[in-house]
Amino acid sequence: MAPDAAAKTQGLVVSGFGALRFGRALCLSFGPDLTGGSWLSVLERVAPVTNAVPPGKGETGSRAAALALSWSGLRQMGLEETALASFSRPFREGMLQEDRLRRLGDRRGDDWETTVVPGGPVWSANTPLRASAAGLRGGFDVPDGTAAEAHVTTALSVHAMLLLYTGSDEDASAWCAEVEAALRPVGVTVARSRSLFIDPEHPEQGNISREHFGFADGLSQPDPYDVGGAVTLDDVPVTQPRPVQGVPLGDFLIGYRNGHGEPSPGPVLPVPPPDDDGPAQAGLVRHPTAEGFLDLGLNGSYIVVRELKQDVAAFWQSMDANADRIRRHDPKHASHVTADWIAERVIGRNKDGHLLCPKGTLPPVNGAPNNDYLFWKDDRYAHGCPAGSHVRRANPRDALAPDDASRPSLLEAANRHRILRRGRKYGTSIADPRQDDGQERGLLFMCLNTDIARQFEFVQQTWLLNSSFAMLYGEEDPLLGAPGPMTIREKPLRRIVQVETYVQLVGGDYFFLPSLPALRYFALL
Repeated sequence: MAPDAAAKTQGLVVSGFGALRFGRALCLSFGPDLTGGSWLSVLERVAPVTNAVPPGKGETGSRAAALALSWSGLRQMGLEETALASFSRPFREGMLQEDRLRRLGDRRGDDWETTVVPGGPVWSANTPLRASAAGLRGGFDVPDGTAAEAHVTTALSVHAMLLLYTGSDEDASAWCAEVEAALRPVGVTVARSRSLFIDPEHPEQGNISREHFGFADGLSQPDPYDVGGAVTLDDVPVTQPRPVQGVPLGDFLIGYRNGHGEPSPGPVLPVPPPDDDGPAQAGLVRHPTAEGFLDLGLNGSYIVVRELKQDVAAFWQSMDANADRIRRHDPKHASHVTADWIAERVIGRNKDGHLLCPKGTLPPVNGAPNNDYLFWKDDRYAHGCPAGSHVRRANPRDALAPDDASRPSLLEAANRHRILRRGRKYGTSIADPRQDDGQERGLLFMCLNTDIARQFEFVQQTWLLNSSFAMLYGEEDPLLGAPGPMTIREKPLRRIVQVETYVQLVGGDYFFLPSLPALRYFALL
């Protein structure tokens, strides 16, 4: 990033800190007597938030930290009502709001889906029901007049999410203990902790790590650019999009031009009286268009967090059963069908991350998976990477184009819904993937976006869980969706496999990732 913006932006926006393989995700909970933001000053002494300024040549920091806050956390800290109401509606309502639960595929009516752990999620921000009803109506809210809805809550309330990254698990444990000891006296406790790690097999190929099912993960990411020059590469402004992956910075960082060609909106703060210089001292600036307000959101973002438990043994046992059934029913044409063959088509890539194509896999580029592919050119009829595979649903690129002339516009439309992923796996690696060892493991999914509804929720509802995606019928994402069929197109036959529930939501919510000036202001509350 450009130096001025980088100094004000959290480092998590520009980096997943891949050089720091270990870490902790700490779900922070405020005690009932906590008010104000003085605890942030305590945290700054033991775990200062890392900015986006790159280290000098040859340097790598030994630690990094990121901090995000929930709406309920900001309210308890005493952020004024006008500012609270100016946040986006998904953030103010929270992930467990009734409508959002339905569109995310987590709950229908009073019943949790099988894709959620039995009994429902164990943690969330516990955002109050219909915040706008308490006088905190946002500028874009429309009174709906609907009947009262169920208030879904969890046992654990998370007011802030602290992410710690280090070079060793021992250092991560020590740092975590240091943070806990510092925060406990000021009324902040660690309600839940997850050990995070990546284990790159070939660091020279970009620190690619495998998730617990055994597939290379974190491969395809959007490439931000900014017409105003806020994005730089080797100190050169990146003002034009790359052909396939280019996405405006404003889709990931508030205040910059987004995919709709306008500055992405964010929260604001009324200009204080002349005798209150706190916001100015913190570094907040006036909003460029909202007269009488400071720009509280500039250089911040929203981060979606979902703790996803993976049942590795169930996944591979299911793949085995499907392969055995297909070979038994079609011995003449199905000798090549193995558990790995089916699993690769559930994902859409082989285990090393190479996209499936009709003639095998897409050739690598400089030894690494090629991620600048286009489905129309490389696999138009989905005879390689199935139409309903996880990879194709998560980012269809130009696959949904009805004809060649529509490809550019469909690719552009798909890129309007991109998210910037920052997730890591938690738990220990499994010794035998077909034998349940009773240990919990999974993925702490995290992604950055400035419009939760248009980006994350759209991907989840319209692509991943859409039973009619790409002219399919009655099928959801085979990795994240509910149990059901999955179609694999093949000549001379198409094959139908039965997928089960392999991934379950344990907890999650929407958080605000503030800029460094906003964090300094929150510390003054």
